[in-house]
Amino acid sequence: MASSLSFIPSIPSTAIAPRGRRGHCFSGALSPVLPFFLLSQTSRPLSNFRPAAPVSALLAEQETFPKPTTTPPPSLPFRVGHGFDLHRLEPGYPLIIGGIKIAHDRGCEAHSDGDVLLHCVVDAILGALGLPDIGQIFPDNDPKWKGAASSVFIKEAVRLMRESGYELGNLDATLILQKPKLSPHKETIRANLCELLGADPSVVNIKAKTHEKVDSLGENRSIAAHTVVLLMRK
Repeated sequence: MASSLSFIPSIPSTAIAPRGRRGHCFSGALSPVLPFFLLSQTSRPLSNFRPAAPVSALLAEQETFPKPTTTPPPSLPFRVGHGFDLHRLEPGYPLIIGGIKIAHDRGCEAHSDGDVLLHCVVDAILGALGLPDIGQIFPDNDPKWKGAASSVFIKEAVRLMRESGYELGNLDATLILQKPKLSPHKETIRANLCELLGADPSVVNIKAKTHEKVDSLGENRSIAAHTVVLLMRK
């Protein structure tokens, strides 16, 4: 009669149990790591296998591990925030940048006045403070903000900044649009932004770039802005 174990592959020597301390010979016994269908063919009783540790012992062992602390992080001496905004340009709307109305044949379509620079600055300040973005604090489905001047949003962001114990360290903004040229208006825009922020002109910088006639920005169908701010603890 053929043995039922004829299909079992060769077993590595590490799977053979050593001789027991009390003279019981475990030579040839299969290791408990082998599959159950192999164990069922052996004559060695399962009582020879060491039982797993009790659950209570494992739990007691885990209680010795260090627990995570819930101590709040220290107050940061400075915070950095980044803001981005983009609006579509359409005929029949005024073009307002940094609170200054600029002559152009189209303006920003938006729920408020569509001031891409001020929206961007607000988001940078809120981001630095770890607060929700401008769309959550001033939602565009709230009739209260329909056509609102974006200076309202800047003043609220400044209030939150000061309430949190910070002041503006410096601000760097980049406006991206194909038309109109902003060189004649940059200083007026910066002066107004400084007044809204309560900041010295030396810490506020504004740059303007075209988009080399590429995509909607370069085709004069939209306008965008990036802003980075550094907030410092007072």
